[in-house]
Amino acid sequence: MSLLRRWFDPIRSSWFYQKPSRQAVLPTEHGLSVYLRLDDVYSYLAVQQLPQLEDILADELKPLTVVISRQSGDAPNQMSAAEWQNYCIQDAQILAKQHRFSFHDSPEPPTAEALMQAEAILRHTPLRGQDFLYLLEDVFHMLWQKQSGKLRTLYAMSSRHHQIQDFPERVFDDAPVLASYFEFGGRKYHAVDDLLRLTRRLKQQKLLTDNPIFLINHIEWREHLISDAEELNEIQALDPELDLYIALEDPISWLLLAYIKEELAAYYNIHLNVYPLSYHGRDWFDWSLATRLSKRTDVAFTPFCRPTEQATYQMAQLYYSAPEEQRVDAMYRILQAVWTRGQDLSFKAHFERMQRELELDQLTTADVTELLKENDMLCEMKSQPDFPVLELRIDGQSYVFNSLYRVWMIESIFSNVLEEKYKSENETETESVAQAHEQ
Repeated sequence: MSLLRRWFDPIRSSWFYQKPSRQAVLPTEHGLSVYLRLDDVYSYLAVQQLPQLEDILADELKPLTVVISRQSGDAPNQMSAAEWQNYCIQDAQILAKQHRFSFHDSPEPPTAEALMQAEAILRHTPLRGQDFLYLLEDVFHMLWQKQSGKLRTLYAMSSRHHQIQDFPERVFDDAPVLASYFEFGGRKYHAVDDLLRLTRRLKQQKLLTDNPIFLINHIEWREHLISDAEELNEIQALDPELDLYIALEDPISWLLLAYIKEELAAYYNIHLNVYPLSYHGRDWFDWSLATRLSKRTDVAFTPFCRPTEQATYQMAQLYYSAPEEQRVDAMYRILQAVWTRGQDLSFKAHFERMQRELELDQLTTADVTELLKENDMLCEMKSQPDFPVLELRIDGQSYVFNSLYRVWMIESIFSNVLEEKYKSENETETESVAQAHEQ
């Protein structure tokens, strides 16, 4: 396997990256569908966008098909159902604050009785189109904003005055839905994280009648949320620290480390710590997704040679052989060699070349396998559904999140820290002025 990859991966990956990116026109005959679960918090965020989305859809995609499932999927990354639910609620709170969704300060999953009532309301209503989407949003508000009285009243009225409706654009089934998503042209788009990607696609195919305006506080790659020199100095003075738990065979690890090191670390004076993980089989990744993300982040990518389990061990060995203060830079250069120069570090010649480049006279005598297991355990304790896992510490607070899709949180957290700092200072100043007047 390693020999085949060493010869063919660099050639194939370079060709794949450089081939003309003529996007296929996705078929429209099945329209646009959104998959929801009444007890899924991402569905709650999604329904707040649906009336606006349907309003600008071209006629050939109308009406928007709404599929409501009663069944959740299996939690990712061996998380328990409770861990997954807790993670989703915390993540949704962050998304809601960033993008100004409506959300309860202390949300709780809806009860079984409330879910039954909500589904009955949606099954019985004769409303269609935009009117149904507004009702759907209202029902989700009742479920997630603890408005049980309103829900019971609406349930009683709906059951008494209407029969169960059967509309083709409204589907109730038990197909598992882990988290809300859209489906268009046979492709799935996460209802929040991929919403802008979906609307870009629809706009390219001239399937929107107006410019989409969603997630207005979205932070673009290579754009900084904080540019004021005084604010920047204040963040730098707080000495933020960021831990990265990365699977070495995963290209996203390279994209994330490169982006943070090149774009954020020096700018915000972030002290980085890297914790390589043991092999997790993530070398079988989606080449199209990795290529697209590399272009979106503007990080160098290809030619690469996907690391095998043996190669990840050799990469970790080089990393732990470097002096501690040089390890982040060493990991950057190791991943750069693998993901942009097609180096196979399970191959002796490539390994020794990398050892010379890193100026390592001797290799570590530490038990590298045991060090990786320790990192695995630390990472598992963070209870995150995907890799890489990030933990940011600043101003006495710790924040844990995951994946390339949440890198924007670093700058968002910095902005929130400054906002709280200024708020606290203003309150202190107001109190001082009030005390002076009293004297």
